[in-house]
Amino acid sequence: MAGLLLTNIKQLVNIREDTGPLYGNEMSELPCIENAWLLVEGNEIAGYGRMDSLKKDLPKTPSDQTDCSGRLVLPSWCDSHSHLVYAGSRENEFVDKIRGHSYAEIKM
Repeated sequence: MAGLLLTNIKQLVNIREDTGPLYGNEMSELPCIENAWLLVEGNEIAGYGRMDSLKKDLPKTPSDQTDCSGRLVLPSWCDSHSHLVYAGSRENEFVDKIRGHSYAEIKM
């Protein structure tokens, strides 16, 4: 299978071992890997790590390689849903969720 290898990534953002839902203060944490690589095969991440581990951890040689020097890569799912019925701003509610407040507490 053809693969894409991104190398020399300044920051590989939001890399988490656990893929479950985040709650409260977990939502305010943004784990990053400095000077990283990322291997993509098809629509899936096949490997990643720090550049100094590339030769040891790379599963196989990809068919395509891109140098991402000075760039951030965010290979994550983002919850971008919206509610068109409500025309106001909900940015404070998002901050409250990060602080661990329940929907009932935010409603008040």
